Amino acid sequence: MPGPAAPTTRLPTSSCDLSRGRWVREARPATYYTNETCATIPESKNCFYHGRRDKGFLNWRWRPYGCEVPRFDPNMFLEMVRGKTMAFVGDSVARNHFDSLLCLLSQAEKPDDVYKDKEDRFRRWRFPGHDFTLRMLWSKFLVYGEEKPANNTFPGGNYLYFDRLDDKWAGELPGTDIVVISSGHWFFRPINLYDGSNKIGCVYCNEPNVTSYGPEYAIRLAFRAALRHINEECHGCEGMLTLLRTFSPAHFENGTWDTGGSCPRTKPRGDKGVRSKWTYEMGFRDRQVEEVRKVGEEGMGKGKRFGVVDVTEASVMRPDGHPNGFWGNKWMRGYNDCVHWCLPGPIDSWNEMLMEVLRREIIA
Repeated sequence: MPGPAAPTTRLPTSSCDLSRGRWVREARPATYYTNETCATIPESKNCFYHGRRDKGFLNWRWRPYGCEVPRFDPNMFLEMVRGKTMAFVGDSVARNHFDSLLCLLSQAEKPDDVYKDKEDRFRRWRFPGHDFTLRMLWSKFLVYGEEKPANNTFPGGNYLYFDRLDDKWAGELPGTDIVVISSGHWFFRPINLYDGSNKIGCVYCNEPNVTSYGPEYAIRLAFRAALRHINEECHGCEGMLTLLRTFSPAHFENGTWDTGGSCPRTKPRGDKGVRSKWTYEMGFRDRQVEEVRKVGEEGMGKGKRFGVVDVTEASVMRPDGHPNGFWGNKWMRGYNDCVHWCLPGPIDSWNEMLMEVLRREIIA
Protein backbone atom coordinates (compact mmCIF):
# COMPACT_ATOMS: atom_id res chain seq x y z
CA MET A 1 0.00 0.00 0.00
CA PRO A 2 1.46 3.44 -0.92
CA GLY A 3 2.62 5.62 1.96
CA PRO A 4 1.38 9.10 2.87
CA ALA A 5 1.40 11.74 0.15
CA ALA A 6 4.55 13.83 -0.07
CA PRO A 7 4.40 17.35 1.39
CA THR A 8 3.36 19.94 -1.17
CA THR A 9 6.65 21.81 -0.66
CA ARG A 10 8.57 18.92 -2.19
CA LEU A 11 9.12 18.54 -5.91
CA PRO A 12 7.22 16.01 -8.01
CA THR A 13 9.16 12.76 -8.10
CA SER A 14 9.60 13.03 -11.87
CA SER A 15 11.47 16.33 -11.37
CA CYS A 16 14.21 15.16 -9.04
CA ASP A 17 17.36 13.07 -9.06
CA LEU A 18 16.53 9.77 -7.36
CA SER A 19 20.20 8.97 -6.71
CA ARG A 20 20.98 11.82 -4.30
CA GLY A 21 19.42 11.85 -0.86
CA ARG A 22 19.45 10.38 2.64
CA TRP A 23 17.89 7.58 4.64
CA VAL A 24 15.05 8.57 6.97
CA ARG A 25 13.78 6.48 9.84
CA GLU A 26 10.13 5.46 10.00
CA ALA A 27 8.12 3.96 12.83
CA ARG A 28 6.99 1.02 10.70
CA PRO A 29 9.21 -1.24 8.61
CA ALA A 30 9.90 0.14 5.15
CA THR A 31 9.75 -3.39 3.73
CA TYR A 32 6.76 -5.06 2.12
CA TYR A 33 7.34 -8.72 2.92
CA THR A 34 9.07 -10.86 5.52
CA ASN A 35 11.18 -13.97 5.30
CA GLU A 36 7.97 -15.81 6.17
CA THR A 37 5.72 -14.23 3.52
CA CYS A 38 8.20 -14.70 0.65
CA ALA A 39 8.94 -18.33 -0.12
CA THR A 40 11.60 -17.65 -2.77
CA ILE A 41 14.32 -16.00 -0.66
CA PRO A 42 17.60 -17.85 -1.25
CA GLU A 43 18.81 -19.38 1.99
CA SER A 44 22.07 -17.43 1.93
CA LYS A 45 20.16 -14.09 1.90
CA ASN A 46 17.65 -15.09 4.58
CA CYS A 47 19.43 -13.31 7.41
CA PHE A 48 16.70 -13.75 10.03
CA TYR A 49 16.54 -17.48 9.37
CA HIS A 50 20.25 -17.64 10.14
CA GLY A 51 19.98 -15.79 13.43
CA ARG A 52 20.06 -12.06 12.81
CA ARG A 53 18.13 -10.50 15.68
CA ASP A 54 18.20 -6.73 15.10
CA LYS A 55 15.33 -5.50 12.91
CA GLY A 56 15.80 -1.74 13.15
CA PHE A 57 17.68 -1.71 9.86
CA LEU A 58 14.34 -2.39 8.13
CA ASN A 59 12.80 0.90 9.31
CA TRP A 60 14.72 3.18 6.97
CA ARG A 61 13.45 4.57 3.64
CA TRP A 62 15.42 6.29 0.92
CA ARG A 63 14.38 9.93 0.46
CA PRO A 64 15.92 11.85 -2.47
CA TYR A 65 16.60 15.52 -1.86
CA GLY A 66 13.50 17.51 -2.75
CA CYS A 67 11.05 14.67 -3.40
CA GLU A 68 9.69 11.33 -2.28
CA VAL A 69 10.04 7.94 -3.93
CA PRO A 70 6.61 6.30 -3.79
CA ARG A 71 6.39 3.07 -1.83
CA PHE A 72 6.62 -0.01 -3.95
CA ASP A 73 3.19 -1.03 -5.25
CA PRO A 74 3.33 -4.58 -6.66
CA ASN A 75 -0.06 -4.29 -8.36
CA MET A 76 0.97 -1.09 -10.13
CA PHE A 77 4.31 -2.58 -11.14
CA LEU A 78 2.65 -5.65 -12.61
CA GLU A 79 0.24 -3.44 -14.55
CA MET A 80 3.16 -1.45 -16.00
CA VAL A 81 4.85 -4.63 -17.23
CA ARG A 82 1.70 -6.47 -18.32
CA GLY A 83 2.42 -8.58 -21.40
CA LYS A 84 6.16 -7.95 -21.19
CA THR A 85 9.36 -9.83 -20.44
CA MET A 86 12.00 -8.39 -18.11
CA ALA A 87 15.49 -9.83 -17.74
CA PHE A 88 18.14 -9.16 -15.11
CA VAL A 89 21.65 -9.67 -16.50
CA GLY A 90 24.73 -9.90 -14.31
CA ASP A 91 26.39 -11.53 -11.33
CA SER A 92 25.20 -12.67 -7.90
CA VAL A 93 24.33 -9.11 -6.83
CA ALA A 94 22.14 -8.86 -9.92
CA ARG A 95 20.53 -12.09 -8.75
CA ASN A 96 20.09 -10.53 -5.30
CA HIS A 97 18.23 -7.63 -6.95
CA PHE A 98 16.14 -10.06 -9.01
CA ASP A 99 15.18 -12.03 -5.88
CA SER A 100 14.12 -8.83 -4.12
CA LEU A 101 11.77 -7.96 -6.98
CA LEU A 102 10.43 -11.51 -7.05
CA CYS A 103 9.55 -11.25 -3.36
CA LEU A 104 7.93 -7.84 -3.78
CA LEU A 105 5.78 -8.91 -6.72
CA SER A 106 4.77 -12.21 -5.12
CA GLN A 107 2.84 -10.24 -2.50
CA ALA A 108 0.35 -9.38 -5.27
CA GLU A 109 0.44 -12.53 -7.40
CA LYS A 110 2.04 -15.91 -6.84
CA PRO A 111 4.42 -16.60 -9.74
CA ASP A 112 5.00 -19.89 -11.51
CA ASP A 113 8.54 -21.30 -11.37
CA VAL A 114 9.06 -22.03 -15.07
CA TYR A 115 12.75 -22.79 -15.49
CA LYS A 116 15.93 -23.34 -13.47
CA ASP A 117 19.27 -24.54 -14.85
CA LYS A 118 21.33 -27.06 -12.91
CA GLU A 119 23.42 -24.31 -11.24
CA ASP A 120 20.37 -22.16 -10.40
CA ARG A 121 21.87 -19.23 -12.32
CA PHE A 122 19.46 -18.94 -15.22
CA ARG A 123 15.91 -18.62 -13.90
CA ARG A 124 12.50 -17.84 -15.32
CA TRP A 125 9.35 -17.02 -13.39
CA ARG A 126 5.97 -16.18 -14.88
CA PHE A 127 3.09 -14.13 -13.48
CA PRO A 128 0.22 -15.60 -15.53
CA GLY A 129 -2.41 -13.12 -14.36
CA HIS A 130 -0.41 -10.31 -15.95
CA ASP A 131 1.25 -12.25 -18.79
CA PHE A 132 4.60 -11.10 -17.34
CA THR A 133 7.83 -13.07 -17.42
CA LEU A 134 10.78 -12.31 -15.13
CA ARG A 135 14.15 -13.81 -16.05
CA MET A 136 17.64 -14.01 -14.55
CA LEU A 137 20.54 -14.33 -17.02
CA TRP A 138 23.81 -14.97 -15.20
CA SER A 139 27.10 -13.44 -16.33
CA LYS A 140 30.15 -12.55 -14.24
CA PHE A 141 31.85 -10.21 -16.69
CA LEU A 142 29.21 -9.61 -19.42
CA VAL A 143 31.89 -10.22 -22.07
CA TYR A 144 33.38 -13.58 -23.00
CA GLY A 145 35.86 -14.84 -20.43
CA GLU A 146 38.01 -17.84 -19.66
CA GLU A 147 39.77 -18.93 -16.48
CA LYS A 148 43.17 -20.48 -17.10
CA PRO A 149 45.73 -22.00 -14.74
CA ALA A 150 49.24 -20.63 -14.72
CA ASN A 151 51.84 -22.33 -16.94
CA ASN A 152 55.03 -21.48 -18.76
CA THR A 153 53.15 -19.53 -21.42
CA PHE A 154 50.22 -17.88 -19.62
CA PRO A 155 49.90 -16.32 -16.19
CA GLY A 156 46.95 -17.65 -14.23
CA GLY A 157 43.68 -15.84 -13.79
CA ASN A 158 40.78 -14.65 -15.89
CA TYR A 159 41.04 -13.76 -19.57
CA LEU A 160 38.46 -11.32 -20.91
CA TYR A 161 37.83 -10.68 -24.60
CA PHE A 162 36.09 -7.37 -25.18
CA ASP A 163 35.37 -8.08 -28.83
CA ARG A 164 33.00 -10.89 -27.79
CA LEU A 165 30.07 -11.02 -25.42
CA ASP A 166 29.14 -13.88 -23.14
CA ASP A 167 26.73 -15.62 -25.51
CA LYS A 168 24.90 -17.38 -22.68
CA TRP A 169 23.07 -14.17 -21.86
CA ALA A 170 23.40 -12.25 -25.11
CA GLY A 171 21.72 -15.04 -27.06
CA GLU A 172 18.70 -14.86 -24.76
CA LEU A 173 18.01 -11.14 -25.31
CA PRO A 174 15.86 -11.13 -28.48
CA GLY A 175 12.21 -10.65 -27.62
CA THR A 176 12.97 -9.09 -24.22
CA ASP A 177 11.21 -5.81 -23.47
CA ILE A 178 13.16 -4.57 -20.44
CA VAL A 179 16.73 -5.44 -19.43
CA VAL A 180 18.37 -4.51 -16.12
CA ILE A 181 22.12 -5.00 -16.52
CA SER A 182 24.80 -4.88 -13.82
CA SER A 183 28.12 -6.33 -12.71
CA GLY A 184 31.13 -5.27 -10.67
CA HIS A 185 32.76 -7.36 -7.97
CA TRP A 186 34.27 -10.04 -10.23
CA PHE A 187 36.55 -7.40 -11.72
CA PHE A 188 38.48 -7.11 -8.44
CA ARG A 189 40.90 -9.93 -9.26
CA PRO A 190 43.79 -10.58 -11.68
CA ILE A 191 42.43 -10.24 -15.22
CA ASN A 192 44.15 -10.36 -18.60
CA LEU A 193 42.49 -8.01 -21.09
CA TYR A 194 42.20 -8.81 -24.80
CA ASP A 195 40.73 -7.34 -27.94
CA GLY A 196 40.65 -10.40 -30.17
CA SER A 197 44.13 -11.91 -30.04
CA ASN A 198 45.69 -8.58 -29.04
CA LYS A 199 46.51 -8.23 -25.35
CA ILE A 200 45.68 -4.67 -24.36
CA GLY A 201 46.60 -4.83 -20.67
CA CYS A 202 45.85 -6.49 -17.37
CA VAL A 203 44.36 -5.84 -13.94
CA TYR A 204 46.37 -6.52 -10.77
CA CYS A 205 49.39 -7.87 -12.61
CA ASN A 206 53.08 -7.21 -12.93
CA GLU A 207 54.12 -8.32 -16.39
CA PRO A 208 56.92 -6.79 -18.44
CA ASN A 209 55.76 -4.66 -21.38
CA VAL A 210 52.09 -5.02 -20.39
CA THR A 211 50.08 -2.03 -19.21
CA SER A 212 48.52 -2.55 -15.79
CA TYR A 213 45.09 -1.03 -15.22
CA GLY A 214 42.73 -0.79 -12.28
CA PRO A 215 39.39 -2.65 -12.20
CA GLU A 216 37.54 0.48 -13.30
CA TYR A 217 39.16 0.25 -16.75
CA ALA A 218 37.95 -3.31 -17.30
CA ILE A 219 34.48 -2.45 -15.98
CA ARG A 220 34.20 0.42 -18.45
CA LEU A 221 35.21 -1.77 -21.40
CA ALA A 222 32.84 -4.56 -20.39
CA PHE A 223 29.82 -2.27 -20.13
CA ARG A 224 30.77 -0.50 -23.33
CA ALA A 225 30.83 -3.83 -25.18
CA ALA A 226 27.53 -5.02 -23.67
CA LEU A 227 25.64 -1.78 -24.30
CA ARG A 228 26.91 -1.41 -27.86
CA HIS A 229 25.93 -4.99 -28.63
CA ILE A 230 22.40 -4.24 -27.52
CA ASN A 231 22.34 -1.02 -29.53
CA GLU A 232 24.03 -2.14 -32.73
CA GLU A 233 24.10 -5.93 -33.06
CA CYS A 234 21.15 -7.45 -31.23
CA HIS A 235 18.56 -8.52 -33.80
CA GLY A 236 15.13 -8.85 -32.25
CA CYS A 237 15.87 -6.19 -29.62
CA GLU A 238 14.01 -3.37 -31.34
CA GLY A 239 12.13 -1.17 -28.89
CA MET A 240 13.89 -2.69 -25.89
CA LEU A 241 14.52 -0.58 -22.79
CA THR A 242 17.94 -1.22 -21.22
CA LEU A 243 18.55 0.01 -17.67
CA LEU A 244 21.99 -0.11 -16.07
CA ARG A 245 21.90 -0.65 -12.32
CA THR A 246 24.98 1.11 -10.98
CA PHE A 247 27.75 -0.29 -8.81
CA SER A 248 26.81 -1.72 -5.42
CA PRO A 249 29.57 -1.24 -2.79
CA ALA A 250 30.85 -3.75 -0.28
CA HIS A 251 31.24 -2.71 3.37
CA PHE A 252 34.03 -4.80 4.87
CA GLU A 253 35.63 -3.35 8.00
CA ASN A 254 38.84 -4.46 9.73
CA GLY A 255 39.86 -6.64 6.81
CA THR A 256 38.65 -7.90 3.47
CA TRP A 257 36.47 -10.90 2.64
CA ASP A 258 39.38 -13.32 3.10
CA THR A 259 41.21 -11.60 5.97
CA GLY A 260 38.52 -11.50 8.65
CA GLY A 261 36.60 -8.43 7.48
CA SER A 262 33.03 -7.97 8.69
CA CYS A 263 30.10 -5.54 8.51
CA PRO A 264 28.52 -5.48 12.00
CA ARG A 265 26.76 -2.10 11.84
CA THR A 266 23.01 -1.92 12.54
CA LYS A 267 22.01 1.49 11.12
CA PRO A 268 22.79 3.64 8.07
CA ARG A 269 25.56 6.16 7.67
CA GLY A 270 24.69 9.83 7.31
CA ASP A 271 24.74 11.64 4.00
CA LYS A 272 27.68 13.96 4.73
CA GLY A 273 30.78 13.56 2.59
CA VAL A 274 29.63 10.44 0.75
CA ARG A 275 31.20 11.37 -2.57
CA SER A 276 34.45 12.61 -1.04
CA LYS A 277 34.92 9.56 1.21
CA TRP A 278 33.80 6.90 -1.29
CA THR A 279 35.53 8.20 -4.41
CA TYR A 280 36.61 4.71 -5.50
CA GLU A 281 33.08 3.31 -5.53
CA MET A 282 31.57 6.48 -6.96
CA GLY A 283 34.22 6.35 -9.68
CA PHE A 284 32.96 2.95 -10.83
CA ARG A 285 29.45 4.37 -10.88
CA ASP A 286 30.55 7.40 -12.90
CA ARG A 287 32.21 5.27 -15.56
CA GLN A 288 29.11 3.10 -15.93
CA VAL A 289 26.84 6.13 -16.27
CA GLU A 290 29.17 7.67 -18.88
CA GLU A 291 28.86 4.56 -21.05
CA VAL A 292 25.06 4.60 -20.79
CA ARG A 293 24.93 8.24 -21.81
CA LYS A 294 27.15 7.63 -24.82
CA VAL A 295 25.20 4.68 -26.15
CA GLY A 296 21.90 6.34 -25.27
CA GLU A 297 22.67 9.22 -27.60
CA GLU A 298 23.50 6.75 -30.35
CA GLY A 299 20.43 4.61 -29.74
CA MET A 300 17.82 7.34 -30.08
CA GLY A 301 17.60 6.82 -33.84
CA LYS A 302 17.49 3.03 -33.59
CA GLY A 303 14.32 2.62 -31.55
CA LYS A 304 16.22 1.54 -28.43
CA ARG A 305 16.19 3.30 -25.10
CA PHE A 306 18.79 3.36 -22.34
CA GLY A 307 18.58 4.56 -18.76
CA VAL A 308 20.08 4.23 -15.28
CA VAL A 309 18.87 2.92 -11.94
CA ASP A 310 21.43 4.76 -9.84
CA VAL A 311 21.74 3.02 -6.47
CA THR A 312 25.41 3.62 -5.60
CA GLU A 313 25.14 6.62 -3.30
CA ALA A 314 22.13 5.21 -1.44
CA SER A 315 23.87 1.85 -1.04
CA VAL A 316 27.13 3.38 0.20
CA MET A 317 25.21 4.59 3.26
CA ARG A 318 23.87 1.13 4.17
CA PRO A 319 26.69 -0.87 5.81
CA ASP A 320 23.98 -2.39 8.03
CA GLY A 321 22.15 -4.22 5.23
CA HIS A 322 24.47 -7.16 4.51
CA PRO A 323 24.26 -10.74 5.83
CA ASN A 324 27.65 -10.44 7.56
CA GLY A 325 27.84 -13.76 9.43
CA PHE A 326 24.14 -14.57 9.03
CA TRP A 327 24.19 -16.37 5.71
CA GLY A 328 24.44 -20.07 6.53
CA ASN A 329 28.09 -20.22 5.62
CA LYS A 330 28.43 -23.78 4.34
CA TRP A 331 30.92 -23.16 1.57
CA MET A 332 33.46 -20.66 2.93
CA ARG A 333 33.52 -21.08 6.68
CA GLY A 334 34.93 -18.15 8.60
CA TYR A 335 34.03 -15.64 5.87
CA ASN A 336 31.47 -12.87 6.24
CA ASP A 337 29.25 -11.63 3.43
CA CYS A 338 29.45 -7.85 3.15
CA VAL A 339 28.76 -7.79 -0.60
CA HIS A 340 25.23 -9.16 -0.94
CA TRP A 341 22.14 -7.88 0.86
CA CYS A 342 19.68 -9.35 3.35
CA LEU A 343 16.15 -10.08 2.12
CA PRO A 344 14.16 -8.18 3.19
CA GLY A 345 16.51 -5.20 3.47
CA PRO A 346 17.84 -2.01 1.86
CA ILE A 347 18.08 -3.70 -1.53
CA ASP A 348 14.28 -3.50 -1.77
CA SER A 349 14.70 0.26 -2.23
CA TRP A 350 16.47 -0.47 -5.52
CA ASN A 351 13.16 -1.74 -6.82
CA GLU A 352 11.37 1.40 -5.65
CA MET A 353 13.85 3.33 -7.79
CA LEU A 354 13.41 0.83 -10.63
CA MET A 355 9.64 1.25 -10.50
CA GLU A 356 9.92 5.03 -10.64
CA VAL A 357 12.37 4.88 -13.57
CA LEU A 358 9.98 2.56 -15.41
CA ARG A 359 7.06 4.86 -14.67
CA ARG A 360 8.95 7.80 -16.13
CA GLU A 361 9.87 5.81 -19.23
CA ILE A 362 6.31 4.63 -19.78
CA ILE A 363 4.92 8.15 -19.42
CA ALA A 364 7.60 9.40 -21.83
